[in-house]
Parts: sequence; C-alpha cells; structure tokens
Amino acid sequence: MKRQFPRPAELLELMQFKAPELNGRRRRLDAALTTYDLRRIAQRRTPKAAFDYTDGSAEAEISLARARQAFEDIEFHPDILRPAAHVDPSVEILGGPSALPFGIAPTGFTRLMQTEGEIAGAGAAGAAGIPFTLSTFGTASIEDVRAAYPGGRTWFQLYVMRDRDVSYGLVERAARAGYDTLFFTVDTPIAGNRMRDTRNGFSIPPRLTARTVLNAIPRPWWWFDFLTTPKLEFASLTRTGGTVGDLVGAAMDPTISYEDLDVIRELWPGKIVVKGVQNLPDAVRLIDRGVDGIVLSNHGGRQLDRAPVPFQLLPRVVREVGRDATVMLDTGIMNGADVVASLALGAKFTLVGRAYLYGLMAGGREGVDRMIAIMRSEIVRTMSLLGVSSVAELEPRHVTQLARLTRAEPPRSE
Repeated sequence: MKRQFPRPAELLELMQFKAPELNGRRRRLDAALTTYDLRRIAQRRTPKAAFDYTDGSAEAEISLARARQAFEDIEFHPDILRPAAHVDPSVEILGGPSALPFGIAPTGFTRLMQTEGEIAGAGAAGAAGIPFTLSTFGTASIEDVRAAYPGGRTWFQLYVMRDRDVSYGLVERAARAGYDTLFFTVDTPIAGNRMRDTRNGFSIPPRLTARTVLNAIPRPWWWFDFLTTPKLEFASLTRTGGTVGDLVGAAMDPTISYEDLDVIRELWPGKIVVKGVQNLPDAVRLIDRGVDGIVLSNHGGRQLDRAPVPFQLLPRVVREVGRDATVMLDTGIMNGADVVASLALGAKFTLVGRAYLYGLMAGGREGVDRMIAIMRSEIVRTMSLLGVSSVAELEPRHVTQLARLTRAEPPRSE
C-alpha cells in the first residue's frame, strides 16, 4: 500500500463539525431514537409515583408483559422486487381521515404526568393530522381540548358513572363541542389492583411526604411546574383525595349493562365505538347491535391481570366480524412495526397510550411530537421493507404470530 501525507483540503472535507444544540430539551429528544428511549428520559425526569402510575399495570403486570411480548413474537414476510419508494401511511377511519394509522388513546390524570397534559397531546395530534381521544378522567376540559385542536378529529372516551346524569352531561358537552366519535368503555366496572400506586402512596392530588420530598430533590423542575401552574381539575370527579383506585372505584358502577349502551346511543349523534372488548362472542354481539366499531383492549393491562392479549385475539375477531365492522386495537404498542403488524392482521386502526405519555413526560408537547415522528418513521420504514406502498396493501400473509404460549383444550361441559 502506497502511503502519502494527508492533504489539508481532504482533512477539511472530513472535519464537518455540527453546531451544538443549546436547548437541553431538544437535545434530549433528538437523542431519542425509540419510544423506549423516551421512556428512559421520562423515568429520569418524573417523580417515581407519577412515572409508575403511567408505566405500571395491575397485579403482577402479566397482561402488559404478554401484550408487549406478543408484538415481539411476530415474523414479517417481505415481498421482494416490489418497489415501495413512496409509502402512504394514511387511512380513513370512522368517517374521516387520519394521516397515520394510529391515534392518541384516552389517558386519565394526564397533567400529573407533565403539566402540559392533554393540551400538548391534542396540539401534537393536530399537527400530525391524527385523532386525539380525551378521557372522562382528563385534566383538561372538553372545550379546552377542542380549542387546542380546532377543526380536527377529537374523540371522547366515556365511563358510565354511578351518577348517570354526570355521564349524560359529558356526552352532551362533547357533542356540542364537535367531537365526532364516542368511546363507550366497558372494561372498568371497578378499579383494577394497581399495586405500584398503593406502594408509592400515589394520590390525587400528590401529597408531600418524606419519600416524595426525597424523590423530588433530583427533579425540582417537575414540582416547580406542578406548583406554579393552574390547579388540577377533572371534568367528572366531584371530589379528590385518595389513591387513583379509590377515586375510580367511587365513580365507577359495576352494574353497567347493554341498557346503558342503548341510552348513550340515543344521546350521541356521532359514531359510537365500544372500547374494552376481550372475547369473540362479545365482539359479535356488539356488531349485531349496530355499533360503529370496537376496540380490542384489556385497558393496557391495568384492570384484569392475565386478560386476553388483544393482538392475539385480533385474527379471530377479524375473521368473524371484520367485513362488517371497524375493529381497532390498543395495549402494548411501542413501535411502528407493532402498528403495521396489527393492520396486516385486519385492524383498521390502533391507539397508543403509554407511548404518548412517555413522550409527554420526556419533553411536554415537543416530546409528544417526537414520539409521533418516531412511530411514523418506523411505520413507513416497515411498510417500505415489506414492499407495500399503502395500508390497503397490507395482508395477513405479511405477518406470522409466533406461539410462545399455547392454549389448552377448553373443558367439555357435562
């Protein structure tokens, strides 16, 4: 090999210095390449009780672990020599457009995670052209969220409360404000046993104890934001003080039934979707009753631990009702590839909750923008590598669900 002294001009070509990013928030977010990166930033910047409320689930947290494992246990089958240089990830869902095949799921007590709360989520969803869903237990009003996303797709998630008039009033307010879809949620007749919250003494509003003060020392910005911004308010709670489980348990009604669904359908002028479906017979029964869609969901593993994994239930439900109904999915989605796999197996749309909150805790509105950008890049890249240019081209043949757990034969009746 002949050697020579490096030429100054060649050295200058190699020495490309990037201007340093002086904005600390932007620097952190730019370094996040995955939703799990956002989760790690969120954990560093958020008090333990608030982070664990988002990150945790019920009992031993088996349902959530299985849901995430199910997405990892897939095999993609790409087509070769099928150019997909221009990928369009947009979809039509529930009578309107979405620029991406996922929307923001309803999350409760959101300003406890980060003070920008639902306003940041709605603003980011609006900028991305995707739907935003406000929870009954949201910390921004129905009207304020709509104002943050004027002219866009806003959906409202409804719990049927012990005081039915409270629920009816929320339905009427959402309709007047211009929300186009109502999510009638059925998987929370009582509160699940979220043990992280109990162990952390997580309450609404947060209480200053020796433990929380010690935990706050390396996170003064969170407490500064919390103490210098408007007081938390809830559209549906008439009282605060107690754990989240206490508050949810006091508000929920375990007698919720199909009669309640019929009443709400009479009140609601737009699309109605039932969220929290966890078996095939219920899916069939709801579609036969004429609802506009269903969400396969075990509430992010936060209610009944060891509940069915929605992604594993999806193919059976789609085979039975997919031609007649809009089947959507949540729980466990952390990567755009999870979204693509769900669409390939027949879901019309997906919802992300924890991923949105990780972005919010990592950097407020900019963090949610970053989460959406990460998910979008993962969706487009996965579709391109599969050889598909649009969501409509995704088919079950593109995905195999690998079996880590197998079902035993059901017991025979006598």
